[in-house]
Amino acid sequence: MENSFNRRKFIQTGAVAGAGLWLGAGSALGQKKKKKGDKVNIGFIGVGLRGRNHLRNILLRDDVHIPAICDIDPNSVAEANKMIAKYNHPKVDVYSDGEYAFLKMLERPDIDGVIIATPWLWHSRMAVAAMKAGKHAGLEVSAANTMEECWDLVNTHEETGKHCMILENVCYRRDVMAVLNMVREGVFGELMHARCGYQHDLREVKFNNGKQPYGGGVEFGEKGFSEAKWRTNHSLKRNGDVYPTHGLGPIGTMMNINRGNRFVSLTSTATKARGLHHYIVNHPEGGANHPNAKIRWKQGDVINTVIETAAGESIIVTHDCNLPRPYSLGFRVQGVNGLTEFDYHTRRVYLEGKSPAHQWEELDAYLKKYDHPLWRKWGEHATNAGHGGMDFFVDNAFVEFIKRNDQPPMDAYDAAAWSAVSPLSEQSIENNGAPQDFPDFTRGRWVTNKPIFAVKGDIY
Repeated sequence: MENSFNRRKFIQTGAVAGAGLWLGAGSALGQKKKKKGDKVNIGFIGVGLRGRNHLRNILLRDDVHIPAICDIDPNSVAEANKMIAKYNHPKVDVYSDGEYAFLKMLERPDIDGVIIATPWLWHSRMAVAAMKAGKHAGLEVSAANTMEECWDLVNTHEETGKHCMILENVCYRRDVMAVLNMVREGVFGELMHARCGYQHDLREVKFNNGKQPYGGGVEFGEKGFSEAKWRTNHSLKRNGDVYPTHGLGPIGTMMNINRGNRFVSLTSTATKARGLHHYIVNHPEGGANHPNAKIRWKQGDVINTVIETAAGESIIVTHDCNLPRPYSLGFRVQGVNGLTEFDYHTRRVYLEGKSPAHQWEELDAYLKKYDHPLWRKWGEHATNAGHGGMDFFVDNAFVEFIKRNDQPPMDAYDAAAWSAVSPLSEQSIENNGAPQDFPDFTRGRWVTNKPIFAVKGDIY
């Protein structure tokens, strides 16, 4: 009965008067900059493995108070409370009574923003509810699953004046930010093309009936552990790039998407689906007679999407998570003066007139020369923050923009544009690779908008 009431309340949650009012990218409606010494109040919706990574980073700060957390998994709540006690933070209130318990937490007046790290299908609805409740939303990736959800994020931001910051940590990877510096300083000249993607063998994540993350197995859904409970169903029912932002976010900042440039259209293709079946059949706990071996998977094993931008660049985005392979985001950035290809396994650059003729150079010297000021100042603090330090910067940016009543470096328009690749790629594949148009989520303001990511010097 209570869940039914909460669902109605969620649907009926109203925006502030003046729906559709353009509030711009700056300060939030009715909110003042925090005074020196004031703490930012951050709540958490989802304190599983990913949520607790954010929680730890926030607990290390002396300018943040955590009033409450929300999660319906008792084990996740118990682990979060242990962490909170370990860092000598006061006991927090816990909201765990059903799927819509987060709505009750959002009624609290002592929360400025919430970090959302839940299964994908809850992301946009929780961010929308947070903004409508007067809170800023820090939203894990991907931010949206459908075009309607993309528009919900944008429209709710504009109606309420509250921000939705997409927590795309790869944008803050040290080598990514150095290459961003190279782009902005014209090292490659005018950009022409980029490649990126999410190429990560996730079979042990998608099939996991163990008690440890990445423990392996052949179960998912109700029998699965952690992400296997929900992530695998996307491969069962969707054929598209369901996780585009790790690669596309960094390229979007380099190509000034939504700020002088925008995505115009895409085409997507998918291979046949064989990887997950092969994994189940050959796993010691599986075999040809296991029930999951009879499943017909919908998602192609390798999905390639080609995006065209308004400035005339092309971007190839690859999703490859169901086959055996080393991890790679496969970055390439190419301009009229040369290019770089870089990731953990390759770091090379070729610049016409500087590199030996038609020969690659090692990228390391350039990465050192163009190291971003954020990393130069905060690198030591970031070292143990998770994902090679990236998580420090993304969590810091979320706290600091709220503290300063400023705009987030990655906002609702970025969340919508980067995430729209998922539903648009599904539509393109369903229609034999037919081109799909991107909406202009900025309603024309991309023409005059200025870049905001990593332009605040040593802040964010």
